Amino acid sequence: MEFFATNGKRPIRSSEKTRLFAYESLNHKYGLLSNKTMWVEMDGYEGFDTLTDIEKYDACIRKVAECSPLRICDGEYISGSASFGIAKGHKVPAVYKGELIFHSVSHLTIDFETVVKKGVNAIKEDVLRAYEKHKNTEKEPFTKSCLSCIESMEIWHRRYLDILKDLPEYNNNYENLKKVPFQPAESFYEAVQSIWFTFAFVRLCGNWPGIGRLDWLLGDFLEKDLAIGKITLEQAREILAHFFIKGCEWIWGGSNGTGDAQHYQNILLAGIDENGNDVTNTVTYLVLDILEEFGISDFPTTVRVNKNTDEKLLKRVAQVISYGGGTVAVYNEELIIDSLTQHGYDLTEARKFANDGCWEVQIPGKTYFAYFPFDALCILQKQTLNDYDENLSFHTFDELLEKFIMDLNTKVDSIGDQYGSGFTKNEKNEWVWPKEIPCTVVSVFEQGCIEKGLSYMEGGPIYNVVSPHIGGLPDVVNDLYAIKKLVFDEKKVTFTQLMNILKSNWENDELLRRYVLTKYSFFGNDNDEVDMIAKRLVDEFAYACDRQNGKCGSKMPAGISTFGRQLEWSPYRMATASGRKAHDVLAGNFSPTPGTDKDGATAIIKSYCKSDMKKMVSGAALDIKLLPMTVNAEYGIDALASLIKGFVSLGGHFMQIDIADTELLKKAQEHPEEYQNLSVRISGWNARFATLNKEWQDMIIAQTGCNF
Repeated sequence: MEFFATNGKRPIRSSEKTRLFAYESLNHKYGLLSNKTMWVEMDGYEGFDTLTDIEKYDACIRKVAECSPLRICDGEYISGSASFGIAKGHKVPAVYKGELIFHSVSHLTIDFETVVKKGVNAIKEDVLRAYEKHKNTEKEPFTKSCLSCIESMEIWHRRYLDILKDLPEYNNNYENLKKVPFQPAESFYEAVQSIWFTFAFVRLCGNWPGIGRLDWLLGDFLEKDLAIGKITLEQAREILAHFFIKGCEWIWGGSNGTGDAQHYQNILLAGIDENGNDVTNTVTYLVLDILEEFGISDFPTTVRVNKNTDEKLLKRVAQVISYGGGTVAVYNEELIIDSLTQHGYDLTEARKFANDGCWEVQIPGKTYFAYFPFDALCILQKQTLNDYDENLSFHTFDELLEKFIMDLNTKVDSIGDQYGSGFTKNEKNEWVWPKEIPCTVVSVFEQGCIEKGLSYMEGGPIYNVVSPHIGGLPDVVNDLYAIKKLVFDEKKVTFTQLMNILKSNWENDELLRRYVLTKYSFFGNDNDEVDMIAKRLVDEFAYACDRQNGKCGSKMPAGISTFGRQLEWSPYRMATASGRKAHDVLAGNFSPTPGTDKDGATAIIKSYCKSDMKKMVSGAALDIKLLPMTVNAEYGIDALASLIKGFVSLGGHFMQIDIADTELLKKAQEHPEEYQNLSVRISGWNARFATLNKEWQDMIIAQTGCNF
């Protein structure tokens, strides 16, 4: 059994039984089973039409719990599976008269800490107290719904116990599942099962939750069990491996646009706890062992790195990254904590940060998160330059830059106005959110919702965050720089001439286009002149977002991302002053435009880090692609570890590194059957390359190589 690596041969640590489970799972044995049963039907539910929306939701969740197929994989050590196909489509898996009824929730990390340490029964007690508090008020239906959803989870749990107790070969599973997740976990094995079962139930109901700080959640349990001889390190690795292997259960199969395996089930490792103590532990290294051995990409994993991170951990992270697949990324922990505290979070809360299921920063189990992405290049082309109007006139570059900044501010203000349009104030001067779809299952696992009697979508969590996300920023920077050089510095063309050239898509000016592409040093090459434009725009964007903070009771931190949207934006983009033709697929996240980074990864990092990343509270992703030859030898691993240290010391925020080979990707595109488990990093997620459609594959190839 070979587990694919872009670079090198993966080690063998696990038993043959576990390796077979991993091999079969990665090759779709279980993943496609959910396509056989897509949903439950509510047509036979008497009086369904007469129910309120939240009563309909509760009825759907109850039937999902009662009727979902119970999947037990051959030899699994932990139990529970999200087995309805349409749940992978971000929907509650229930239909009425042939129509899906409810959307679901993602971009959150739920409160696994309370589940593991106190148990779901403790949450149920909170619900009962809230019900008494809110009885005979407008909040009573929500608290009743919380109770109903927990009861549905209990039904699903009993169904699993009933089937496991009659299967002698799964006696350990049965004994381990008897108490958790409803009672506190008392061992490492129970803690793993508790997290998995809760995660699986939330997903069964159609939601896509992140997992968060897995080693922090599990570390103390394992250390205690190892100390008393209750478990061996090898046994713990096998149990935890099954957690990751079962995470491969959600795939569509075939070519699916953005690819299989992108369901926001992200994991964080290492860093400090709320008291400033290092949480790196045995589980941290077990997770890295598992990712290294199997190359499972379904759980994109990020390591929190700071100036005190042990060299052993840095080197271990570099080793796992070196196999390719982009499964491990890094956060600059100290910068992010400083960023959060400057944005108003308490220090102890900021230290707990995780992500939303992609890489946007949030406080896990306490945060409502949504984001508004927009294309800044479109603003430059269509607003600032008015579709390349030759009648425009800018006397200086600064005048042009100020006009773009004004248009950028207008866009951010419009996001604030759009988001805030449905909010009102009550008699207590509190913000009242507009009524949204029922989403009680995730609300049960978000602190604040039960106490307030408000759902996740109605302001229930402790923190409510809506983040404007600027996309295409490197492209804007490059264009402004090119206009500065061509028109104002070198005076090769007039502003009017350049507008006409761009409007004609460079049709009769190929020599000038090649001059721009080859002579100018764009963003990503450590060129202060262009990088200072980026810094200015980052500052201005952050300031524009800060002005929105507190409106409608939500935080509005800034972020930089595309998440692959450069593909959907490309049909609306015109030719660029930086030499690209209309409709080209350009920069992803806050990374160089494909083909413009000529001076290596260090220069890319330096350009990125000249902007004040503390102001990007929500996050700003930097994508780095390295060739396999750069990390093959021992010195290559050391160099990769040093690259991570340099990123942290220079003030980076989030970096995702992939070891990728253009020729290998092209072979995989031509012969997908031979590369079924070749993983690539997309943005906040990984995907099996063979499951991307050609448009997405071409984008990944272009990002990996040089393509004018």
